[in-house]
Order: sequence, then C-alpha cells, then structure tokens
Amino acid sequence: MRMANSTTLTVAVAQTESILGDVEANLRKHLDIVDAARSAGVEVLLFPEMSLTGHSAGPDALRLAIDRNHRFVADIARAAGKMCTVFGVIEEAAAAQFFNSAIAVRDGKIIFVHRKINLATYGKLEDGKHFAAGSQIETFDLSPGWRACVLICADTWNPALVHLAALQDATLLLAPISSAIEAVGAEFDNPGGWEINLRFYALTYGMPVMMANRVGQEGDLTFWGGSRILDPFGRALATATGGGEQLVHAQLDFESVRRARYLLPTVRDSNLPLVQREMERLMQARAQC
Repeated sequence: MRMANSTTLTVAVAQTESILGDVEANLRKHLDIVDAARSAGVEVLLFPEMSLTGHSAGPDALRLAIDRNHRFVADIARAAGKMCTVFGVIEEAAAAQFFNSAIAVRDGKIIFVHRKINLATYGKLEDGKHFAAGSQIETFDLSPGWRACVLICADTWNPALVHLAALQDATLLLAPISSAIEAVGAEFDNPGGWEINLRFYALTYGMPVMMANRVGQEGDLTFWGGSRILDPFGRALATATGGGEQLVHAQLDFESVRRARYLLPTVRDSNLPLVQREMERLMQARAQC
C-alpha cells in the first residue's frame, strides 16, 4: 500500500453528502469510506471541502470548530493507516481564530494542513463572514517524485496561488470543493467553469488534479458533484457519474508527468526573478497612489 512503486499512485476522490452540523454522523461516513478505500488499495484519498461539517456550517462555527488534537482528527488518522487522507473541517486555531481547513493525515498523525485563502464572499457564499483567511501556500511529500498541494475551492480561482504551488515543486493538485449550481449566480455555469479551470491547470503545469465535490441539498443550494481525476495533459482519467455518493478511483503515473513537463515546460520557464521584480514594482506603484 505505501507507494512501493515510486512512479505510480492509486488515488480516489470521495463524492459525499454531508449532514449539515452533524459531525458525528459525517465522521461515521468518513470512517466507512476510508475503510473501503484502503481495502481497494488506495494510497491518496480526498474528501470535499468542509466534509465533516457541511457547506453552510459557518454560522455555527462556535459549536462545530475543532482543533488539530480533537478526537475526530485522531479517529480518521488512525483509520487511514498508510493511506494519505485529506478531509475538511472548521479549524479553531490559537487566539480563537476559525479557519476553513483541509487536514491531511497518514500513519496515525497529521502530515499537512491548508487553510483556505480565497474566502468566497459573493453570490450566496459567505466564507469571509465566518472564517479568517489562510496566509501560506505550501506543499508536502507523498513519495519520491510526488509532491502535493491542497487548494480549497475558490483558492483555485486565483491562478497566482496555483502558480506558487507549482513553483514549490507540486506534482499533484488536490482540490476539495463545495460547489453548488446556484452559488455564484444564474449566468455563471459552475460545472462548466470548473471543467475549464481544472483542465487549464492540469495541462498548463503538467500536474494531475484530484477534485472532490459534494452532492445533496442545503437550503436553496444544489451540489452537483462532478468529482474527477485528471492526468497531466488535462484528460479525465475518472469522473463521477450521476449525482450520487461514490468513490472515484484512478491510477496516476509519474512518467506521464515527466512527459508533459518536457513537452510544455511551464514550471521551468516561470522566470521567478521577473515575477518578483514586477511584483515589487507593482507594490511600490500602489503604495504611491
């Protein structure tokens, strides 16, 4: 199970329906899915954004927030064993700060945490009213050659964040999202937009993408699913069918990452000194306005 072959990864995304505010029930579902994924030989498992709490749990953050030492985290970490498992929580950090966070666990412990940076506060989305914004883009090792980044939902609509992850040697993008048909507005095609967005990053950076969206209904929001796994050429290796709960599997091959990045060397040609110089110039110009 523990990525004995460094060139391949068996991965899965869990397309689930969360019960709003019922963390105990959601935890039981997580543990069942973790068990099924491990039995299927999965090495990396991704759940949707805020998978333990439900999408609209922000107003109930005081009751639902947990810290990194909470038993819910420990239960999933213990169940995951050697499988890297990423799930969503409302995290309470120091000084009573609340974050929309994705926690990665393996071997019984936390190996990585990402706090959502782009807090969607538009349309029917109200992240910014309830959560503090994360402040870092980091990556973490999965196995030789494989280095992952986690960007939560609206984070991936800021291309600069994906670029920063790619410059830190990310070779796999994990995108837990919670996307509803009605979230942004009637004229915005959420499913179509996500298809373009994810394919763009995969083929631009030669970086496979795992996207886990939820399903079900919360109030007037309809979550459309569409969870998928893309190869580094932007091709769908596996896509959720229908609108129900399911576990979507695929195998990623690092040799395809090597080929994609050789053919289109976006990371190699990123010209970081130019970007840094222009950002400094822009910051100076804005400071003078």
